Amino acid sequence: MIIGTPKEVFAGEARVAMTPASALDLQKLGYECMIETGAGAGAGYSDADYKAAGVSVKKTAAALWKDADIIAKVRQPEAEELKYLKAGKTLISFFNPAVNDAGMTAAKTKGANVIAMEMVPRISRAQKMDALSSMANIAGYRAVIEAGNNFGRFFTGQITAAGKVPPAKVLVVGAGVAGLAAIGTSTSLGAITYAFDVRPEVAEQVESMGAEFVYLDFEEDQQDGAATGGYAAVSSPEFREAQLAKFRELAPEVDIVITTALIPNREAPELWTEDMVKAMKPGSVIVDLAAEKGGNCKLTVMDEKIVTENGVTIIGYTDFPSRMATQASNLYATNIRHMMTDLTPEKDGQINHNMEDDVIRGATVTHEGEITFPPPPPKVAAIAAKPKVEVKELTPEEKRAAEVAAFKQQTKNQVTLLAVGAVLLLSVGLVAPASFMQHFIVFVLAVFVGFQVIWGVAHSLHTPLMAVTNAISSIIILGALMQIGSGSFLVILLSALSVFMAGINIFGGFLVTRRMLAMFQKS
Repeated sequence: MIIGTPKEVFAGEARVAMTPASALDLQKLGYECMIETGAGAGAGYSDADYKAAGVSVKKTAAALWKDADIIAKVRQPEAEELKYLKAGKTLISFFNPAVNDAGMTAAKTKGANVIAMEMVPRISRAQKMDALSSMANIAGYRAVIEAGNNFGRFFTGQITAAGKVPPAKVLVVGAGVAGLAAIGTSTSLGAITYAFDVRPEVAEQVESMGAEFVYLDFEEDQQDGAATGGYAAVSSPEFREAQLAKFRELAPEVDIVITTALIPNREAPELWTEDMVKAMKPGSVIVDLAAEKGGNCKLTVMDEKIVTENGVTIIGYTDFPSRMATQASNLYATNIRHMMTDLTPEKDGQINHNMEDDVIRGATVTHEGEITFPPPPPKVAAIAAKPKVEVKELTPEEKRAAEVAAFKQQTKNQVTLLAVGAVLLLSVGLVAPASFMQHFIVFVLAVFVGFQVIWGVAHSLHTPLMAVTNAISSIIILGALMQIGSGSFLVILLSALSVFMAGINIFGGFLVTRRMLAMFQKS
């Protein structure tokens, strides 16, 4: 079968769904590759690059759509492109099925199969095909770069001979894929970064990246993101009011605000109101990554950059991935290639559209003349984090009582153990000779002391403790060597086994110790 990529007709779109590198991988799956002339120019790939990778170049889109069995695109196809569909063809692209009834109806009428890349379920196995995350990652990074380009100061603080430059303060609203990418970029540039998200499990991720999580003094059980496909759930009106109050408090302090809050198939929630914009300092910057769905900022204008009366720049661009076309094309083409790998289990260049597969079924919006959107929930769902159980804090009196009870129980156990041991020793002493009892008492005491020492060591320290046991093993070897010359065959055999087993322990202990020390060495 032939997989082809036409030139994007959407105004200003520079990405391409097939790169020379991905074409080589697709050919290994048994496919022939085809591309429309000039399709990769915006991403930095010439027709010559594709020809060198074994890709045939078509002069027109009509010729490509006619000859290709599989069409890989970036943007949602236009009405003119949908006319090229026919039975047996497969289209793979962003399709926006939730609001694209006309497109799905056209594909159904033509009998074509359509796979929407934004519908790939967010499960572990499908991460390599998650084009939404790939593009969101780029958008988050580019948002910080765009903000820096419009911000009049350094991100990082500096103390120079010419004076002191304070660090920029950046607030990232929403800590999904785009938000985390923005946080990572902002902190790496040296800015003081704050982040907010309604999902409770995100706080640790934010703090691990060097940012400060903004907490609300508001009690509300928020649904785990794993239970909602990785997205935030809709908050209550009371929570929203508390959230806006917190943002009003932060607005005069922050220099850059990057908003990323967006739930698929919904209008973007308004989180940064007009009064918050007016409270910001002149020269501040707002980058609204939700501009395509109405924007998180009240004053955002889609696909435009505006400056308010108080000097705040608001950026509402919707083409951040396209502004980094080479990187975005590489990632998106890799997502497509992984999708084709799942569609071609035999690597024979033939599509096996297995509707029993969670990933393929979830991404398919039309199949064999039927509209299959919306898909059923995946059989394998992400496991939501278990709610943390609150432990009641004890009063000083309760803590003291618990300590006394624990001490009494420990004392009782030790006294009982000693009493039982003493009775057993006396019982053995009644029948055993004095020479045996002398050695036996030393043995019992050694076992008792060793048990108490080892039992008190934390499990995480058992491995390094093996190195310490080398000294004990050496004593065992010395004792065994002294007995190995005995005239008794049984004694010789036991001594030899002791030397062998202790030797293993010694060499193993040194080997483990060496490997442990290597973990802390730079090279």
